[in-house]
Amino acid sequence: MKKQQAIASVRHWVESFIIRNNLCPFAGREFLSDRIRFSYSNASSEPQLLDALTDELELLNHNLSIETTLLIHPEVLQDFYDYNQFLDQAERLLEHLGLLGVYQIASFHPDYQFSGSSPEDAENYTNRSPFPLIHILREQSVERAIMSHPDISTIPSKNIALMNKLGSETLSKIMQRCLQQGTNE
Repeated sequence: MKKQQAIASVRHWVESFIIRNNLCPFAGREFLSDRIRFSYSNASSEPQLLDALTDELELLNHNLSIETTLLIHPEVLQDFYDYNQFLDQAERLLEHLGLLGVYQIASFHPDYQFSGSSPEDAENYTNRSPFPLIHILREQSVERAIMSHPDISTIPSKNIALMNKLGSETLSKIMQRCLQQGTNE
């Protein structure tokens, strides 16, 4: 049941927060086409999570119908600073597998905090998620999306402005609704 709840929460977050607020102008198309893989890992250690990440990369290599993967891992790297350090290991794994330039990793965590920001700053919600997760993107697709967008450089500042307009209190409530959605499914 825990797996289904976590996936339902993250799905709801993507649909009701990321897509609805146009935080990623490319997510809606892939969501509606059912090309986002919501993968759950029972990993309870960093080595186990690296194994799960390796499995997801191999799956993406062999299944072109999956555009992107959200690897949900609620049992490991609950602390944001540990999570942030782990991202270096994930990048080294891409390099070790010869997949640098083929895939890129984006990071999302319930306690995400940009360097130079305070934990309560609303801007952190652009990268906050219901659970720790690793977003695996196809580099070629990212490049195509960048080329097709009229002004890709404005996305981060628009997202930060929206987060600041909504405010931390509202954003915290939205995140709680995403978590609750998982328990209702």
